[in-house]
Amino acid sequence: MKTVVATTYAVNPYKGSEDGMGWNFVFQIARFHKVIAITRENNKPAIEKYMAENPQKEYDNMLFLYYDTPYWMRFWKRGGRGAMLYYLMWQRGVVSFIKKQKIEFDLAHNLNFHNDWSPSFLWKLKVPFVWGPVGHHPQIPVQYLKYYDKKHRVKDVITMWVKQYFWRLSPALRKTRTKADHIWCMNVEVPKTLRLKKNYSIIPSVATQDFGWEKELASGMPFTVISAGRFVPLKGFDLTLHAFGDFVNNLNAEDKLRCELLLVGSGPEEPLLRKIAEEKGITDYVKFISWIERSELMKRFSQASAFLFPSHEGAGMVVPEALSFGVPVICLDNEGPGQFINSECGFAIPHQDYDNTVLKLARALTTLYAYPDKHRAMRMAARKQFEEVFHWDRRGEQLKKIYSQW
Repeated sequence: MKTVVATTYAVNPYKGSEDGMGWNFVFQIARFHKVIAITRENNKPAIEKYMAENPQKEYDNMLFLYYDTPYWMRFWKRGGRGAMLYYLMWQRGVVSFIKKQKIEFDLAHNLNFHNDWSPSFLWKLKVPFVWGPVGHHPQIPVQYLKYYDKKHRVKDVITMWVKQYFWRLSPALRKTRTKADHIWCMNVEVPKTLRLKKNYSIIPSVATQDFGWEKELASGMPFTVISAGRFVPLKGFDLTLHAFGDFVNNLNAEDKLRCELLLVGSGPEEPLLRKIAEEKGITDYVKFISWIERSELMKRFSQASAFLFPSHEGAGMVVPEALSFGVPVICLDNEGPGQFINSECGFAIPHQDYDNTVLKLARALTTLYAYPDKHRAMRMAARKQFEEVFHWDRRGEQLKKIYSQW
């Protein structure tokens, strides 16, 4: 049994997304090794509360240490504002913090809240260094920004310029890449972007726990299409509404009454999305649901017929969650959700012009609605994809394999 020092900037067992991933990765390491997890001080109350309420034998292998930079270096940070800049500063300082603890360990792992343009400095600890899961988020194809303010195109271009600087010119990133003994790549674009030749694996970062599921949806239930996330251009909710609108508007009056779209989330683009729903004439079939507790979201998944998620991101925690309930996924064929599914459990629509993308997304919904046997088979395949690829235990086994190299 090895001892692993893992930097986990974001950890909260009560949350999903990056915070929930941080907790679950630490827990999975502890299944096979001892782990000393270094995280931010503001995560301490939630961690200690959860561990007290949910005792597990794996906690014997887990130790959390808490580190933040001095107040004068972080007073300006407010929520998500400045998060990446502060993360880079935190990564620089955490190495000295670890050295001062006088602890013994065999491996160092920079575990979460990073991507293929933000460097790590754990190689300075002079032990085998694992970097990742490392993510890659591509630019949003310009045709999919047609309904959004031009400022989003400008922001996307500027963000790509920043990334290009790090990829090409950052000495810190170059050292991170060359000093890492193993790089866990989230998707196929990471090794291409970083020009990796060896010492890497391509494994999705996202996973979820098993909430249980029912093989058959109760008879008489509506055909419920669900989508969840922040209402921002990255998530593609405009495509969701246009596709669902085309689907439902082609049904007869009786079938229309059996269908509904649940948009779970909130964000700055909500007025635009409500406008699209109104223009498509589907407001009677669309429900906007503000952020809800994760347990309530899982309940919604358990009753859903399809998960429509044309997001442009390179990951997507909600996709494994949908699969765990046997919900077929309809997404774009990209570096994120498109690589999480196969043709047996979902539909991955290739990038093309906007109208044809909407057409293909709508046809996928029609297929699931019109062919119950195919829908049933895809539900079974979705559950299988979760069990074989996206259960958190699979990530623990993959970590064990990576660590066994030393």
